[in-house]
Amino acid sequence: MTIQRIDPEDRWSEAVVHNNTVYYTSVPEDLSGDITAQTTSALHAIDKILARAGSDKTKILDATIFLADKANFAGMNAAWDAWVAHGSAPVRCTVEAALMNPDYKVEIKIIAAV
Repeated sequence: MTIQRIDPEDRWSEAVVHNNTVYYTSVPEDLSGDITAQTTSALHAIDKILARAGSDKTKILDATIFLADKANFAGMNAAWDAWVAHGSAPVRCTVEAALMNPDYKVEIKIIAAV
């Protein structure tokens, strides 16, 4: 049973692959925009890490979206709906949460098959 850690650091790994499953938490790479731009940025980061792991968004099984402000739900959904693989949408949950970086409007945690 092999565990592959992508870009491991002392505190966390960028992603972990185990048993043909990718575990990853995405944050926006660009914090300058509104919720739609930040969500688009976080989704782009998901695309990149899934490609590195040999997967893609059609293989996402589960997504948990953390919003700093529930008022941003519609703007987040606009970016999500433009990005998600139609016909292959994962199970999804969205919650309002106090995010650790005050500049983050969104974080997205995914589990995907390889």
